[in-house]
Amino acid sequence: MPLKLGDQIPDFSLSDQLGVSRTNKQAKGRPLVLFFYPKDDTPGCTAENCGFRDKYDLFKLFGAEVWGVSGDDEASHRSFADKNKLPFPLLCDTDNSLRRAFGVPKVLGLLDGRVTYIIDSKGVIRHIFNDLLNGPAHVNEALRVLGEIRN
Repeated sequence: MPLKLGDQIPDFSLSDQLGVSRTNKQAKGRPLVLFFYPKDDTPGCTAENCGFRDKYDLFKLFGAEVWGVSGDDEASHRSFADKNKLPFPLLCDTDNSLRRAFGVPKVLGLLDGRVTYIIDSKGVIRHIFNDLLNGPAHVNEALRVLGEIRN
């Protein structure tokens, strides 16, 4: 059953590209932009991640955490983050447990979906944006919603 607007996010703990454990409890008190993307080093995913990187200062102004999630491992994430100078954690969901917990759909039953969740400071989902083909739109949509939450 996919998570929907108004749902509390489930407890989770995954390591990032540096081996640091990240949990939903660490984000409490701050908004969290949790974006699921299909794969490191693919054109669409690189564009999306670099979009979050390029506007990272704006996310910080909103007090928001930005965390990327894919099924890639630490080494892949570390290489991808270093190559693209990504300033935020990339969570290693190698068994797709977090993707399943959120109910992120597969596209055509094959490709991992690209879905961004904007979660408020209490851990409640305030917006879900699902668009496989337009990675950069996820960045603008997240900023728009953070502005609404703040006001």
